[in-house]
Amino acid sequence: MGVRPLVRRARTVFLRLLSGDNDSVDGETIEQRIVRENRSAGKGSWDGSVDAPRNHSGSGSWNEQQPDENVQHGVQDVQAVTMTWSRGTLIAIFINIWFLYFVNAFQATISVSLNPYVTSSFKAHSLSAVPTAIGDAFAASTYLPMAKMMDVWGRAEGFLLMIIFLTVGLVLMAVCDSFEIYCAANAFYYIGFYGSEYAIDVITADASSLRNRAFAYAFTSSPYIITAFAGPKVADIFYYDISWRWGFGAWAIITPIFAAPLYIMLKYNLHKAQKEGYRVRRPSGRTFLESIWHWTVQFDLFGVLVFTAGLILFELPFDIADYAPEGWATGYIIAMLVVGFSMLFFFATWERWLAPVPLLEWRLLTDRTVVGAVLLDATYQLSNYCWSYYLTSWLQVNNDLTISTANMVNNIFDVISGVLLLSLGWAIRATGRYKWCLYIAIPLYILAQGLLIHFRHPNMSVGYQVMCQIFLAIGGSIFILVEQLSILAAVGHQHVATSLALLNVVGTIGDSTGLTISTVIWQNTYMKALLRYLPESAMSNLNNIYEDLKTQTSYPIGSPVRLAIQKAYAYSELRLLAVGCGIMVLAIPWTILIKDINLKKKVQVRGTVF
Repeated sequence: MGVRPLVRRARTVFLRLLSGDNDSVDGETIEQRIVRENRSAGKGSWDGSVDAPRNHSGSGSWNEQQPDENVQHGVQDVQAVTMTWSRGTLIAIFINIWFLYFVNAFQATISVSLNPYVTSSFKAHSLSAVPTAIGDAFAASTYLPMAKMMDVWGRAEGFLLMIIFLTVGLVLMAVCDSFEIYCAANAFYYIGFYGSEYAIDVITADASSLRNRAFAYAFTSSPYIITAFAGPKVADIFYYDISWRWGFGAWAIITPIFAAPLYIMLKYNLHKAQKEGYRVRRPSGRTFLESIWHWTVQFDLFGVLVFTAGLILFELPFDIADYAPEGWATGYIIAMLVVGFSMLFFFATWERWLAPVPLLEWRLLTDRTVVGAVLLDATYQLSNYCWSYYLTSWLQVNNDLTISTANMVNNIFDVISGVLLLSLGWAIRATGRYKWCLYIAIPLYILAQGLLIHFRHPNMSVGYQVMCQIFLAIGGSIFILVEQLSILAAVGHQHVATSLALLNVVGTIGDSTGLTISTVIWQNTYMKALLRYLPESAMSNLNNIYEDLKTQTSYPIGSPVRLAIQKAYAYSELRLLAVGCGIMVLAIPWTILIKDINLKKKVQVRGTVF
């Protein structure tokens, strides 16, 4: 061991001794008081809705020279890591995160581009939104358990688990031979995809100060600028020249290769922190069985199981009711709804009054900023997914665009948001405020949706669609960034993972609900519109026209059948957009709830951070 690690270890031990000598009730911080109150009440530690101030004197438990002993094991570990790694390692972490986002963005763009054709190959184009909705339902149920896992076990372990899910999902999508297996593959894929991005966002928060976090998130998500246009073109190549199966299989090989360095760097620096004295492993004094019980309680395993099962049971009926023999009147559909809702109700009761160490800190739900942020996210996701999933099909049928061109229009959001968020991140860094962005985003987003309703007519110029997509991208990207910043600013480091998980759970429920609404509206309007507009000569091919996008685009532009299909699309799209636009009005009261916290004065993380 070199001199520098020895000095660090001696300094750490000295500070801990000093902390113990100077501990007094009169001088305790807000965080210490809340921890003391929770312990006296028999609850797990909670670090409050605000960070304790930096203690430059070296006394008190909140000292930036050592991990906070009042937070959970995984949070202590990541604090030890950030105190150990060098500036060069920090840069390497962010570069690796950028490439991970690049890989995820690329394969997500290709997946979205190919999805209508995969479902069409199974004669299920009208159910194109169902695989994603099922995947979202499963993904939503994993965020809170993932947060607990990353807080109790560690950041690296949570990230690794999600990469495994993502890889398995991609493999299943590549080899699936039925619509049902494709839906199951999407469940694995979306758990891993959203879970890995969530884990990366948590690690980004651990490695950045609040003041710079907007720019950090903008930087790590900037690869979407590249993949927005490159992805659809590559999807074209896979579909026409190779196979849509390799469009998934190739990424099952690439993804683990780019994920490995981040896991290795986190584990290496954790080992380094232990050698240098920032991470001290003390004997627990527990037997093997006592250790199992201890970690079961710390992980809140019972709450995890009840929440996961309850949310999946409650959400799945909205996605599979159309497959049931009697629709919503089918016995098992009703049973799933009732049991799922009952389990979620019991989960809330368990977390509020019974759990020794709650999965979700109940006091988070009483913070107006947290409530406002999650409701704003749910409203935005619900509004967007009420209509957006059928956009690429509309562009191909109405404007005769290719797969790549239609998805380039759809991916304007990624390009605009990538550029806008970088500049917005610098603006928020300079001002320390973020709420002013919402005053621009809300009216612009509602205006854009209203214009889309106005332009939903057969053969309407694609230029109008592009204009509206630009407006939607500006508003939507602001929503996403401000929601993350506001909820993170309202909590301490202990609850970074939990607050992001809560935001993602509610948002995923919102987009899953939106997809379900869009599917229901589509199925109840598109067939009726086809029956109304199709000429008699095309009625023999009605089922193929309804189910298969390739059949829809096979009729020449200007022909009576193609015009009838365009009119049917416009009829359904108009109703999808009307619902989405109406829902978006709810963003106004949710914005009022959010506090405009000064990010310059809020200290959340410690160590070598951006």
